[in-house]
Amino acid sequence: MAETSTGASTHKAQPATQSWNGVPAEPEQTGWMGWILFAATMMLMLGIFHAIQGLVALFQDEYYLVGKNGLTVHVDYTTWGWVHLILGILVAGAGAGLLAGQMWARIVGVLVCLASSVVNIAFLAAYPIWSLIMIAVDILVIWAITVHGREMKANRA
Repeated sequence: MAETSTGASTHKAQPATQSWNGVPAEPEQTGWMGWILFAATMMLMLGIFHAIQGLVALFQDEYYLVGKNGLTVHVDYTTWGWVHLILGILVAGAGAGLLAGQMWARIVGVLVCLASSVVNIAFLAAYPIWSLIMIAVDILVIWAITVHGREMKANRA
């Protein structure tokens, strides 16, 4: 028998769960997995909502409660429309990545939901109730991703 010169063990760590015959079992899913699916689904919805809000701002800016001078950030609704449209695409893309269990989607998801909440605070005067709902959903999504994100990674492996 040949020994390695370092004497170090090359064994991999055993998984936490094994089946009765010693073959590694699939990772155990917990009830918290639902929070990640919730976050991913809500991110897809938030992306669609941002896109709709952006299209309305682009094509029907008189729909909103105040003119551009009444907004927190004084830019025209065309600019707001593009901001919402691009943010919506990013949020929906991160939500799709989160459904696939991608680690990058967890990081991007937190960042785009943070950006979404800031954009909705700035847009609060134009559409107050809707902006508050979007901020609340953003906070729930950030919580679900940061607290329970590891569950999705374990499921993917």
